[in-house]
Amino acid sequence: MAVKQFSVLYHVGVDSLPLERDSKMSVPKNTGGKGLDLLRNLPRISLANLRPNPGAKKAEKRRGRGAHGGSRSGRGHKGQRQRGNRPRLGFEGGQTPFYLVIPKYGYNEGHSRRPQYQPLSLNRLQYLIDLGRIDPTQPIDLTQLVNGRGVTVQPLKRDYGVQLVEEGADTFCAKVNIEVQMASECAIAAIEKNGGIITTGFYDPRSLSLLCKPVPFFMRGQPIPKRMLPGEDLVPYYTDSKNRGYLSDPAKIQQARLELARKYGYVLPDVTKDELFHMLTTRKDPRQIFFGLAPGWVVNMAEKKILKPTDEKLLSYYSS
Repeated sequence: MAVKQFSVLYHVGVDSLPLERDSKMSVPKNTGGKGLDLLRNLPRISLANLRPNPGAKKAEKRRGRGAHGGSRSGRGHKGQRQRGNRPRLGFEGGQTPFYLVIPKYGYNEGHSRRPQYQPLSLNRLQYLIDLGRIDPTQPIDLTQLVNGRGVTVQPLKRDYGVQLVEEGADTFCAKVNIEVQMASECAIAAIEKNGGIITTGFYDPRSLSLLCKPVPFFMRGQPIPKRMLPGEDLVPYYTDSKNRGYLSDPAKIQQARLELARKYGYVLPDVTKDELFHMLTTRKDPRQIFFGLAPGWVVNMAEKKILKPTDEKLLSYYSS
């Protein structure tokens, strides 16, 4: 019986037998020995034994080998592209090229970013007021002018607003508080002669598009953005009190009103004693787009509500 058990154990193998833990047996721990031996046996890195990683390089396609690689070499059929005799850059097939058509001097300098202002005459403004399209008892800006079909402004075609011209200055008799982007001196005198107020203000293209079409913007439920400040070339215009710029000093504006009245020979009406004094003195903040709506507010058209921000970070961001 003992012989049979021994034979069975012999066939099973010694490696498959479970080893009993013996406190006297110790297994040597040589961590990192194999890695050090491998580094000792490997050759040093040099330009002679550098190789790209497997799969990093792809074999170039064989071209121009007839039946063994294509007869067109990947260039297509005939023409300049196949023969490799393309004309130089700027050649337009024989016609006068662009760089020779355009004059050399600065007439067309900045032609792609030159702002345009749609003209609005005083005669047209009086016509809109007489028809009732524009309410003179409320402040007038670009929203009222566009809704009253008095002017068409396209911000995508470099339109930056409206320019008030003096055509019809002799027949203009309305008292208005109007905001435009440009105005001539005679047009300013005609507005102020009747006791009105005029202000010139700058609008960036995004603010201008919202001002022309406010309802689609309100339907999206987005907060009203801040109006951007004018560029360096327009800062002198909007900070000059003679142009009634919205960035000029109010004290200097009053002095400029008196000087313009003496120049054109009319008596400047006292706005403080007018019954529409509150309406005439209403002005926008330099960062404000709409009358009565501050930046950061959300107009809910469905529920007819106005949502105002309360977070301190938002208030500091949208503050002027």
